[in-house]
Amino acid sequence: MIKITLPDASIREFSQPVTVAEVAASIGAGLAKAALGGKVGGKVVDTSYLISSDSPLAIITAKDADGLDMIRHSTAHLLAYAVKELFPDAQVTIGPVIENGFFYDFSYKRPFTPEDLAAIEKKMTELAAKDEPVTRRVLPRDEAVAHFKSIGEHYKAEIIASIPANEDVSLYREGQFEDLCRGPHVPSTGKLKFFKLMKLAGAYWRGDHNNEMLQRVYGTAWATKDELQQYLSMLEEAEKRDHRKLGRELDLFHIDEHAPGLVFWHPKGWTVWQGVEQYMRKVYQDNGYQEVKGPQVIDKTLWEKTGHWDKYRENMFTTESEKREYALKPMNCPGHILIFKQGIKSYRDLPLRYGEFGQCHRNEPSGGLHGIMRVRGFTQDDGHIFCTEEQILKECVDYTTLLQKVYTDFGFKNIIYKVATRPEARIGSDESWDKAEHALMESLRASGCEFEISPGDGAFYGPKIEYTLKDAIGRQWQCGTMQVDFSMPERLDAEYVGEDGARHRPVMLHRAIVGSLERFIGILIEEHAGALPTWLAPVQVSVLNITDAQAEYCREIAKTLQNQGLRVNLDLRNEKITYKIREHSMQKLPYILVVGDKEKEAGAVAVRARGNKDLGVMSLEAFVQTIASDITQKA
Repeated sequence: MIKITLPDASIREFSQPVTVAEVAASIGAGLAKAALGGKVGGKVVDTSYLISSDSPLAIITAKDADGLDMIRHSTAHLLAYAVKELFPDAQVTIGPVIENGFFYDFSYKRPFTPEDLAAIEKKMTELAAKDEPVTRRVLPRDEAVAHFKSIGEHYKAEIIASIPANEDVSLYREGQFEDLCRGPHVPSTGKLKFFKLMKLAGAYWRGDHNNEMLQRVYGTAWATKDELQQYLSMLEEAEKRDHRKLGRELDLFHIDEHAPGLVFWHPKGWTVWQGVEQYMRKVYQDNGYQEVKGPQVIDKTLWEKTGHWDKYRENMFTTESEKREYALKPMNCPGHILIFKQGIKSYRDLPLRYGEFGQCHRNEPSGGLHGIMRVRGFTQDDGHIFCTEEQILKECVDYTTLLQKVYTDFGFKNIIYKVATRPEARIGSDESWDKAEHALMESLRASGCEFEISPGDGAFYGPKIEYTLKDAIGRQWQCGTMQVDFSMPERLDAEYVGEDGARHRPVMLHRAIVGSLERFIGILIEEHAGALPTWLAPVQVSVLNITDAQAEYCREIAKTLQNQGLRVNLDLRNEKITYKIREHSMQKLPYILVVGDKEKEAGAVAVRARGNKDLGVMSLEAFVQTIASDITQKA
């Protein structure tokens, strides 16, 4: 008898080998219909997978994350099937699952058009409606190469030829279309109902610019119609919030072709920058950090000692002087160790916290650049804490509390916590990695934070906590980090004198709260749809006159507000007041003060708040109290 153990610990027995689909059917007709695949001993498999020995089994449906991946993977194949139906001369290459969807790359004699995209999506819907079974077969590698060459799919043949000769490969067929794939896939095309093709792009074959430019078709797929619609609505809202669009409209910054990946900050944008930087500087001051500043250009020998040269060389800008090779710093940590090493440090000095608004440069590929979110030159709110092993837990707990306060002040209340553990390519002993990973997990438990594990996603020198923000429309942004590093102080010979009078290595905690200021400001712009909270808004209040008769009074108001430390715009143009109000409202200002003869005579102002809210007439003193409360409460 074969015993199948289900997730609820119940056991089903079968007298002979049984498929996942048959097990699902034995449980109930509803589950049999909903089954997309199974998880056997932790491995995700097709419903046709034959179980021949005692095994644990979980039936996968569209409600499961693995089920959604299967839907998206299978929809990518459905896309390729539709393309081959409409454009038989097109060659298929690869079609993986990506976040929220999938893509597939094609080689074709002419560029696809938006009309082609619509036709392909229509054909996909027709093919899905046929509910054709998706079947798997296995061939020896060389036989599979010959098969794809015989049907003119040379890219597939090239992919298979790169697989070791002694390995078999699996192929999946639906209708007249057969594709190379490891699987698993949904049992039939009828399971694929809620999808949409999104856009066209170019992509070099195998990512090599020396190869042919292929056509990449992006799509999204979901388990339900509501989920698809929610995602499309989110994208529509995200387009309205795009920081690049708002950056132009609000005159905050621009990116210029003369400096790709670098930001030109305009006066208003630089005001926002300074708001973030000065806030974070106060955070440094209030939490025991000493602000430092390291050089931009450092000899490559330092980067070799730390291991960065081997790991990041291709992303580093380099230069040469007097036969010495240098690199623009891609991160700040080695410089902080050099500062720590100046003079003798005692255990009494620890924990020692350094903070720097450190400007870094990384040679990101041009295709990956994205507004101010992904740039080549950026500034971090970078901090490093030198401490003893015994101090790690408290420092990490205190840091999480501080980070939560900062994110709340910027308007973020949802934080996702992940612990990224040791990667395969790393430095340091397993013992030090054990200590570091344990310390991070214990710190989150002590902070009352639920967390996920991201296996293998740690830095090469140490594990890290990743703090991810969830924004107003559900998108996630990984910003803050806390990393425990036993290795870099060792490599750069950092020491302190212990209570026993002997030399010891400090532990180095790498931490950043907002991360890249450029990226964080982009996130803020999109989170608030350009309507930044009063304390951060580049212009906090505009003062508008109705006629020239109020001009002098408006100047007095503006001067009084400026003396209160407010950022004020004074608009005395000879334009209709409705025009001026509309224009300033488009700039998403927190407050607009309108002054006519009645307000002048009463020594008051008519106050309009963002969102076209009429707060009525109030004294200037009352308005100052209102806006001061906004600023104090970070409202």
